[in-house]
Amino acid sequence: MKVAAFNGSSRKEGNTAILIKKVFKELEKEGINTELISLAGQKLQGCIACGKCFVAKDKKCAITDDPVNEYIARMEQADGIIIGSPTYFADCSAGTKALIERAGMVSRANDNMLKRKAGAAVVAVRRGGAIHTFDTINHFFTIGEMITVGSSYWNIGIGRETGQVEEDKEGLSTMSALGINMAWLIKRIKS
Repeated sequence: MKVAAFNGSSRKEGNTAILIKKVFKELEKEGINTELISLAGQKLQGCIACGKCFVAKDKKCAITDDPVNEYIARMEQADGIIIGSPTYFADCSAGTKALIERAGMVSRANDNMLKRKAGAAVVAVRRGGAIHTFDTINHFFTIGEMITVGSSYWNIGIGRETGQVEEDKEGLSTMSALGINMAWLIKRIKS
């Protein structure tokens, strides 16, 4: 069993990564392998609406000059997917959105190839806009027929400077509960 997480923050080891790793701690306790993929430094382009994925049906995007096809393959191989993003202007980062657009279209073009996988959003925020970011990511899971994992609160951690989310005890507790719930769900799906 494996969970692939995509960190959409420009800070490779920032608050979003800290939150994802908190989820990972619980998954790993349950024997689930984890992989953290950082989008930092990548120049990811959004969907160009060419429709080639619907023609080829090869589980790939026609854009090949960035790592999105590799990321889509990792999503397909995983039992669970976490997409994490900081909150930028009340939404996810541009890299996160590009990944969602292209992975979402490729999945839809290939009979919703990610359906029935466990999906969870993880959001870092300084103050406001986190719920919209959370919704954006969860829309990717729901339209793809995935099973969205919940927690004891919305999957949000508060902090601006790197490491400040460590002071958000409720946010950290939420991430732990998310990891426990995701492990439980993946084990049920796989049994």
